[in-house]
Amino acid sequence: MESGLNSTTFWLAMALVLLVEGFMPFVSPSTWRQTFTQILKFSDGQLRFFGLASLLLGLLLIWWLV
Repeated sequence: MESGLNSTTFWLAMALVLLVEGFMPFVSPSTWRQTFTQILKFSDGQLRFFGLASLLLGLLLIWWLV
């Protein structure tokens, strides 16, 4: 098996992102809209914290799976 990131792996990862991102607006648009409205009220510091936490969790998952 080929090691490293290839084109197919990248596009599969992008497809998974789209599936996850599209699930909530499709299943429950009103809940998604309320959640998004609440997120817009966060301060820059809060958004950065959640962004950093998301990045670290993603890196941890990649490290654990690979």
